[in-house]
Amino acid sequence: MSHWRKISGAALVLGLAAGMLFGGLNAAGAAEEAAKDAAAGASSAAAASVAFTKEMADSLKDMKVGMDTVWVLLTAFLVFFMNLGFAMVESGLCRAKNAVNILSKNFIVFAVSSLAFLLIGWGLMFGDGNAVFGTQGLWFVSGPDNSPAMGDAYKGVYGSINWAGVPLWAKFFFQLVFAGTAATIVSGAVAERIQFRAFIVFSFVMVGLIYPVVGHWIWGGGWLAKFGMLDFAGSTVVHSVGGWAALAGILVLGPRLGKYGKGGRVNPIPGHNMTAATIGTFVLWFGWFGFNPGSTMAVDWAAIARIATTTNTAAAAATFSATLMAWWALGKPDLSMTLNGCLAGLVAITAPCAFVSVGSSLIIGLIAGVLVVGAVLFFDKVKIDDPVGATSVHLVC
Repeated sequence: MSHWRKISGAALVLGLAAGMLFGGLNAAGAAEEAAKDAAAGASSAAAASVAFTKEMADSLKDMKVGMDTVWVLLTAFLVFFMNLGFAMVESGLCRAKNAVNILSKNFIVFAVSSLAFLLIGWGLMFGDGNAVFGTQGLWFVSGPDNSPAMGDAYKGVYGSINWAGVPLWAKFFFQLVFAGTAATIVSGAVAERIQFRAFIVFSFVMVGLIYPVVGHWIWGGGWLAKFGMLDFAGSTVVHSVGGWAALAGILVLGPRLGKYGKGGRVNPIPGHNMTAATIGTFVLWFGWFGFNPGSTMAVDWAAIARIATTTNTAAAAATFSATLMAWWALGKPDLSMTLNGCLAGLVAITAPCAFVSVGSSLIIGLIAGVLVVGAVLFFDKVKIDDPVGATSVHLVC
């Protein structure tokens, strides 16, 4: 009996031990399965997090491109609106009998500019090429391009403007309105003398060949760019080129009949509508807030605000100094000098508007206002007849 009890006890002990062993193994297996499930869950969560992060990054990138594109186009629309300002200034500062001809030229010039820049101007200016002009993607903006890709990610033939992260046609339209401005500058300088058909031909050549070639030198990666020349919004590319073309036109056409008498006497030919000229100058001042801040070609709040302020400060300072200078030189205030003073300040600040302080823009404006009055008087003295002062504003300043 005692023997069987011992055997039963041993069996019981072995059973308990086996149960504990198998129970432990089952628990370990369950723990292992749980660990695997947890690891799989963590891996899935990590993958989902990576996918979400990439999706968010892509969405933010698309949003940035969208905001930049809207900004570029809105400022381009402001620059386009400047055509009205030029039309009012030029017609107002000339005689009533020539107003229709001047308005016709100011209207047709942007249409001609649009066609010329689309046909070949853009390609000559921004197409990859040599130090003088672009040679790739010349016709109808047809070169390969993957904008809004930027920098090293850009693949195309318009590499000189790949710093702007907007679609190709946004870049094109923004640069088109600048090209049109350069041609419009000439219109006022040759007013009351040039034939309508001759002006159409000249405008096409100006925007299709002259302007884009010079523009390539600076903005297209050409030889002046390699020397480190900076022109943020176009004091040289737009206004100086327009000013030189205006001077050439004046020299070819000569002065208006009756402008200069014997002995170098200057016979004033006053404008017929100073109200229109004044409103036109306000329109140009307003449009310049697209011209300069828009040249960021991106929504950079700090840069936009500072450029708008330097632009306005220079215009205000030049308006004031031109008024005082004309008052001193002529013995009384002269509205046309005041208006041109404002425009001179805007032209002068266009190149450095993103690089100088507000204080420096004040000094630039004061100097420009003095220069433009002196230039108008000088050109009259040497019998260079510029009815609206375009060369004094856009070339000298």
